Amino acid sequence: MTTDSVNALGSLWALLPEAVLSAWAMLVLLVDVFQKGSRSEPSRPGIAGLTLAGIALAAAANGWLLTLEEAAATGMIALDGFRIFTNFLFLLAGALFVLVSGRYFDQERLRLGELYVLALLAIVGMMVFAGSQDLIVIFLGLELMSVAVYVLTGANRRDRRSAEAALKYFLLGAFSSAFFLFGIALVLGGTGTVNLPLVALSVGVDGVGANPLVRVGAVLLAVGFGFKVAAVPFHMWTPDAYEGAPAPITGFMAAGVKAAAFAAFLRVFLTAFGELYDVWFLLVAGLAVATMLVANAVALVQDNVKRMLAYSSVAHAGYLLVGLATGSVPGAASLLFYLVVYTLMTVGAFAVVLAVAREGERRLGIEAYSGLGWQQPALAIPMTVFLLSLAGFPFTGGFIGKVYILRAAVEEGLVPLAVLLVLASLVSYWYYLRVAWYMWFRDPPEAEAGAPGPAPGLRAALVAVSVAIVALGVFPGELLELAERSAAALAGAPAALGSLP
Repeated sequence: MTTDSVNALGSLWALLPEAVLSAWAMLVLLVDVFQKGSRSEPSRPGIAGLTLAGIALAAAANGWLLTLEEAAATGMIALDGFRIFTNFLFLLAGALFVLVSGRYFDQERLRLGELYVLALLAIVGMMVFAGSQDLIVIFLGLELMSVAVYVLTGANRRDRRSAEAALKYFLLGAFSSAFFLFGIALVLGGTGTVNLPLVALSVGVDGVGANPLVRVGAVLLAVGFGFKVAAVPFHMWTPDAYEGAPAPITGFMAAGVKAAAFAAFLRVFLTAFGELYDVWFLLVAGLAVATMLVANAVALVQDNVKRMLAYSSVAHAGYLLVGLATGSVPGAASLLFYLVVYTLMTVGAFAVVLAVAREGERRLGIEAYSGLGWQQPALAIPMTVFLLSLAGFPFTGGFIGKVYILRAAVEEGLVPLAVLLVLASLVSYWYYLRVAWYMWFRDPPEAEAGAPGPAPGLRAALVAVSVAIVALGVFPGELLELAERSAAALAGAPAALGSLP
């Protein structure tokens, strides 16, 4: 075989996790189609387990990538530690979604195989979105992820809020895609390529080779990413979409989609536009400031817990943007670490919301949490851990994640951003601790008849996620080391071109 054939074969093997998950999604769909019974019935025995098995197989395939040599520096699909790290993160978000959604889909009569298939295809889109080194392939991954999530958002066709959320998400998502695609066109026009390492080579040292088209293209790409990470002022869709979507799907969106968007944001800007840091720094820093200030201020006045968590998600995008604004490997590593913690605590918090809200999501107000700690400690104790971690209390993963972001910002001289992050976190204590106070220090209302406890899958997921958050707050070293190695792979991608003829 020729060298080109070997490289092509290696690239195909590099797509094994995506191929496994795509094939498994088709299998889940076929199994669901051939199951007997009315489509209106919630019972779909084995579909959730079958979906989890597919996620486990994809995780095994992703781990197997560690045995392969890194792909060519200019290949369309990256084969590096960053891609493997982020793939595991997306699979984790998918597995948690399946675990927490079972009873909810039963009570809402939504437990259809199509929902799990769409979730699997969304994860495939996340993997392609964050793992590609070609802007066109990145756009294809973005659209695969987005279309699947648009449909998931409107999954509850009997609820007008869900349909409205899906429509708003779709319209503004299409708007953001236009910015992204126009940015790709300008980068192609300015450099003659859409391959990220080759774009970096064209830009050259200190950005001296970047013409105005490339600079404007980089800004438009940042705007497109701003929509996907829900940064202010591009966050308009987020509160309504998060509130209207079914609660487990909201958690999946808030964690998985945001993680994929930040991972792709990191890859594009650290790999292709690292030497244009002065061009995009002010934009990213400005987005971070606006996001932290606006989101925390609006979250303060929310009495709807689901909507409060939606604005909380926007605020956390601001914290993550501070890590990106550093433009450094430590900043990228801190962002990756925080994405893992953010995924755990966000999915966990929305899982408790769906359990408290009950059928039809009737109980979303903060009053519904009164006395929850004494009525259902299996929900209140994990929720307290999630709220403390979101706020950044010591001995939680959220605290350590913010400390790492602060350290990276201070090392790069971004002291004002670091100070603002601390102040914004202090403001967030009010709305997080307010929910905890209702759970533990307010008298519970009269017990409602037949109030169900958490399902076994949900209970197991809440316990596991709570333990993981505390463990990452006490023993963060190993995960941070993995994040640092993964982030270093991005910074080293353009340097690998030095060996090319």
